[in-house]
Amino acid sequence: MKPATVLIVDDEADILELLEITLKRMGIQTRCAINLKQAHDALKQQYFDLCLTDMRLPDGNGLQLVEHLQKQYPELPVAVITAHGNVESAVEALKKGAFDFVSKPVDLKVLRNLINTALKLERTATSTPQTSEQNDSRPLLGHSRPMMQLRRTITKLARNQAPVYLCGESGTGKELAARQIHQQGPRAQQPFIAINCGAIPSELMESEFFGHLKGSFSGAVNNKDGLFQAAEGGTLFLDEVADLPLAMQVKLLRTIQEKRIRPIGSPHEVAINVRLLSASHKDLADEVQQGHFRQDLYYRLNVIELTTPPLRERPEDIEELAHAILQRLAPHYPDANPSLSKTALFELSQYEYPGNVRELENMLERALALQEGEQIEAVDLQLENKASKPSASFSEGEGEQTLEHIINQQERHALMEALEKSRWKKSAAAQILGISYRQLRYRLKKMGIE
Repeated sequence: MKPATVLIVDDEADILELLEITLKRMGIQTRCAINLKQAHDALKQQYFDLCLTDMRLPDGNGLQLVEHLQKQYPELPVAVITAHGNVESAVEALKKGAFDFVSKPVDLKVLRNLINTALKLERTATSTPQTSEQNDSRPLLGHSRPMMQLRRTITKLARNQAPVYLCGESGTGKELAARQIHQQGPRAQQPFIAINCGAIPSELMESEFFGHLKGSFSGAVNNKDGLFQAAEGGTLFLDEVADLPLAMQVKLLRTIQEKRIRPIGSPHEVAINVRLLSASHKDLADEVQQGHFRQDLYYRLNVIELTTPPLRERPEDIEELAHAILQRLAPHYPDANPSLSKTALFELSQYEYPGNVRELENMLERALALQEGEQIEAVDLQLENKASKPSASFSEGEGEQTLEHIINQQERHALMEALEKSRWKKSAAAQILGISYRQLRYRLKKMGIE
């Protein structure tokens, strides 16, 4: 395999020498440039697998180079080298499309981790291109415009290491989106660790995140790795991050800035190589305004924001989602037929879904469990007490009537006719209508017929 080649852009001789020596020992070829002009010339002359650039250059800055690469060489990952403590410039670089950053003085382990991750990205992009068939098989189903845009954004986000904050209502698939960012990126073969921050007792939180050494506190009978060690090389997804107590927010902020952790009881810090994704159903900006969440941590986590759309904004996806969910649930209900009647599908399309896709899943699983007929009928969905979308109205006859009102009138007429024919024997009326006795009782109750 041809060795990788990295372009190093820095005007400090000692930094250039350190980087060249480190990369050479990794079996990587290098080319150096001391300013933006030399970097632009080098980019025109040969292909590079990665670019490392200092933020401060004689004829400009690293942000300009990042922007240039995004426009002219979008497939080339670029990492910036920032002054110690100057995280703001690193965050700005990430927002503009930088792959990652490393702070001065350069920690060689952090640098090697960054380089290896970036080169994995390059190999993944060239060896396993995404096809439309692969895209269609992703768990984020739907061909509505919001979902197609979400998948395109995920593909872009998978190519860098910037922290991503996923916001959206409960049940919209934030963890699924986070997994897709992980699986499409260079860390796909490494762990994806998801944790609900609101489910960890505050007194155990530091140990859960950073680990501890044996004997470091009462009950610590063995060494224990924390979540950051468990996710080493991969991705750590912090769900419901707004629930972190303020004391833990301070420690997390330092971890993000330094890329190092200190297990409880350890005299030494440990370098970490983890991509951080976070999510919350709460409005994190509002939490900052109320003093519940640190503003500086908010800016570190929310370098890039990704919103998962609610189901009511993509009703055209409901049928596809419903069929996929039913096929997944079917093995658990071998006596049920995982198919929807036209009426049931219509009812699903009219519902607002305050609980989003998660509510749709629960609704369909309940319907499979209750199903009595050959298909899942509207009655099996138990939507009688749930809010539906307002039906369209139109003029007919004496005045304006809703479609729902007209359908209800027709249903009431059919029920009354069957009851009269059966002399109000409900079991016989159900047979006349071709529905189950339980379904008849539900419809009578819905219409207020006793």
